[in-house]
Amino acid sequence: MPTHLDIIRATYEGSSEENGKRLLEALAPNATWTEAAGFPYAGTYAGPEAIMAHVFHRLATEWTDYRATVHTYLADGDRVAAFGMYSGVYRQTGKAMQASFAHLYRLQNGKIVDMQQFVDSTMVREAMN
Repeated sequence: MPTHLDIIRATYEGSSEENGKRLLEALAPNATWTEAAGFPYAGTYAGPEAIMAHVFHRLATEWTDYRATVHTYLADGDRVAAFGMYSGVYRQTGKAMQASFAHLYRLQNGKIVDMQQFVDSTMVREAMN
């Protein structure tokens, strides 16, 4: 049985398509996903469909080569943190960005039940303007 760290790592370390598929498999039906205040997709979304529609569909359609590259993982009990850099080019402006992020996940029974995002939103917003 995969560890909580294995589950989270698998959502970052493949192709975008593989990561998306693994994330959908890992989300609990009642999962909540909070994008940080100040981030363009800020808010808390509940359930896999809302998370995909309000976050990942927008990232896929509004950005070119959008990536979340993790450099450090930390695991403690039912929580896993991922630290890294976002990168991509905003399609409407053609501007590239890199922004530091941290994601804090809580898992139960091998499923993600909660995610909190912390991010340097300024870098992302600058690329969008």
